[in-house]
Amino acid sequence: MVNQYNTIVIGAGQAGLAIGYYLKQKSLSFLIIDSKSRVGDSWRQRYDSLTLFTPRSHNALPGMNVEGAQNGYSTKDELADYLEGYSSHYNLPVQLDTAVINLFKENKLFHLVTTKGDYVAENIVIATGPFQKPFVPDIEKEVAKDIFQIHAAHYKNPSQLKEGTTLIVGAGNSGVQIATEVAESRDVYLSVGKRMKFLPYTLLNRSIFWWFQVLGIAKATIHSKLGQFMKKNDPIIGKEIKPLLNNGAVKRVSKVLKADGKSLICENGEKVQPENIIWATGYYNDYEWIKIPNLIDKNNNVIHDRGITREKGIYFLGLSWQYRRGSALLLGVGEDAKFLSTHIN
Repeated sequence: MVNQYNTIVIGAGQAGLAIGYYLKQKSLSFLIIDSKSRVGDSWRQRYDSLTLFTPRSHNALPGMNVEGAQNGYSTKDELADYLEGYSSHYNLPVQLDTAVINLFKENKLFHLVTTKGDYVAENIVIATGPFQKPFVPDIEKEVAKDIFQIHAAHYKNPSQLKEGTTLIVGAGNSGVQIATEVAESRDVYLSVGKRMKFLPYTLLNRSIFWWFQVLGIAKATIHSKLGQFMKKNDPIIGKEIKPLLNNGAVKRVSKVLKADGKSLICENGEKVQPENIIWATGYYNDYEWIKIPNLIDKNNNVIHDRGITREKGIYFLGLSWQYRRGSALLLGVGEDAKFLSTHIN
């Protein structure tokens, strides 16, 4: 039996729930599907100490505030529970434990083959987010077998690690937060590929994101000169690691180029011999299940204009820099969802 809807949303994270909020207002038949067992699991399953760098006042989806002090910061579990509560509050039609096997078009309709059966829709919103498959460079294959390796996506806490020196490869927000935590119990090296730029959580008792809004920075689009500059120069929010770098508790090394047995060799010739490596090297897109042409380019990036693709009826939501810096954040996904909802009939 084939289930048919006006719109099917793939992904029940913040992007999927945000578009669900607007679709419900339009009284369209729709379904949100997700491979996880609970709404919010994409946050719930991340490392134990994760705290959002945006304050609660900037984490609300359309229509519902995050509970707690608005200038405070949610833990990942608090945010996961908020998303679950949001779904229940608006009675959004979410079907969990449903993984998509492939998506194709036939007879002017879109067909989804899933682990829970087949579905047909006039519109598809792909809201799977920017964090799909952990990326680990090929260097990891050259590393000695007795060195423990883990990607940041699977890291939970330092108890997973062996005793001894830990090398963290990648100095984005996740890599820096993990380095700060691991440095409490181990010698830590942080491999940095480019100059680190820091912004404080607050400035003059106001969230840095409040300043972004006041100064118009939050409104900079991907097509603007400011937006292009920001995309290439994304800062680290928070300065907790700076004193650790200054006093040597975390030792900064250059980009890791190769492995030679137990040694990792960096760009400037430095060598690190760690017992553990945490790859905080980001993620890559997984769109192999999409069997519709002209949606994905040769670099595996979505071809779109503000989430609208060349294929009428196929939309993307929650992409990094989909329209603004906040497009992949709770901070901005609601605005993108509202925009896309006006194109879905």
